[in-house]
Amino acid sequence: MPKQMLTRRLFLTGTLAALCTPSFVMPSHASSRNNYKLAAQKGKASLLEEGNLLTDVWAYNGATPGPVIRVKKGEEINIEVVNQLDQPTSVHWHGIRIDNTMDGVSNLTQEPIPPGGSFIYRFTPPDAGTYWYHPHNRTWEQLARGLYGALVVEGDAATGEFDRDYSIAADDWQLAESGAIREETLGSLRDWAHAGRLGNILTLNGKPYETLEGASGDRVRLRFINTANARIMRFGIKGHEPWLVALDGQPIPPTKLSETGITIAPAQRADLVFDVQGTSGDNVPIVETSGAETLVAGYLNIVEGSNRKIRTATPALKANKLPQPDLANATRLDLLMSGGAMRFLTQATYKGEEVDGRKLARTHRQLWAFNLQAGMADAPLFSAKSGETIVLKLVNETAWPHAIHLHGHHFRVLTKGPRSNGQLNPVLGEEEHAYRDTVLVERDEIIEIAFVADNPGKWMLHCHMLEHQASGMATWFEIV
Repeated sequence: MPKQMLTRRLFLTGTLAALCTPSFVMPSHASSRNNYKLAAQKGKASLLEEGNLLTDVWAYNGATPGPVIRVKKGEEINIEVVNQLDQPTSVHWHGIRIDNTMDGVSNLTQEPIPPGGSFIYRFTPPDAGTYWYHPHNRTWEQLARGLYGALVVEGDAATGEFDRDYSIAADDWQLAESGAIREETLGSLRDWAHAGRLGNILTLNGKPYETLEGASGDRVRLRFINTANARIMRFGIKGHEPWLVALDGQPIPPTKLSETGITIAPAQRADLVFDVQGTSGDNVPIVETSGAETLVAGYLNIVEGSNRKIRTATPALKANKLPQPDLANATRLDLLMSGGAMRFLTQATYKGEEVDGRKLARTHRQLWAFNLQAGMADAPLFSAKSGETIVLKLVNETAWPHAIHLHGHHFRVLTKGPRSNGQLNPVLGEEEHAYRDTVLVERDEIIEIAFVADNPGKWMLHCHMLEHQASGMATWFEIV
């Protein structure tokens, strides 16, 4: 399958360019550290190694990614979002088991914030971990232009504090040699029908080479967040074998990885911990290894410090209290994924009518379907009683992978297997004990997930390859 490759440069290497560190803008009435203001606005960013070429972006508080929001588990947070863009927007707090009215899904949980308008999000995160925020209105465009940021909920360290704790928002940008976003490709039906919008420039935290610091012997936590529209990435630490300690914000038993690291689909997160090895002045490469070429995406510079001896204690995190699925009494449902290039839809339901595939694509720009329903329907995919266990069988009959995201809940991945024979086997390894909010379903694969429907309201379920969501892979369910 064709794949847009990430490159380190579009032309001759120039000097490193770094964004200024973003900061919070406090509302005039704010008296608590948990009151914040985010302005969605136009800005500029240095995304290329040629530092004098700036890219016009959309940004929170003038920077991409936006400010890292940190809050303690169980503390209420208030965030006023002001829309200074020319189109409506909203903010979704990805991965947080949030009150439904604060979930930020335009036209499902709230009306979109109009240009010049504002909305105050108020919620109390119940789980510590790594999360993020991004628009949920024309997400395929607004995210591609730079609107996203990390949200860290503190309170999960169980075996001592970390010496360094960094969030890393990984993105791929589709840029021209001038540094400009290739706007003519935004909304490309070709991208929508294939893997999604794949960029050609990799950044970590909006920089061509992110540069972090740590002393020899420091225990460092790296919170990787895949903020790309569609690219599946893989990150590791050169010369180190880090522990994987959390997936999608939820702790797992520490798992040793090789230096090639962990695969992270769009919207997924992975927390890696390692003890810095080396001497002052060394650079430890942070590498992206999903392609044929290993890319250096950033560095951890070893600085003067305590030079601690390497520790022997494993960096386990304190688990969050999540409801346990009752598999014996679960309601079992199927979600069939259809459409896309090479296996185009011949027919699907769209806005209550049966429509042939050609009209779906040409007139309605719908290319994918869940259970042969293209796009959001008036009726929910299913209704569940509060506390009911749902086992959802995800069946991918398309020629492309899909990152399926469930709002308002975390789920266990139970089984997976090829569609060719339908043989499903229990998951092993790091997924065995994980609670996720986004799962990668490969082409022609079947995965079963289970969750307790304990958060009342209307919740979205969609593919986080955002072009797939925009062109049909979106639905919702309700808990009453």
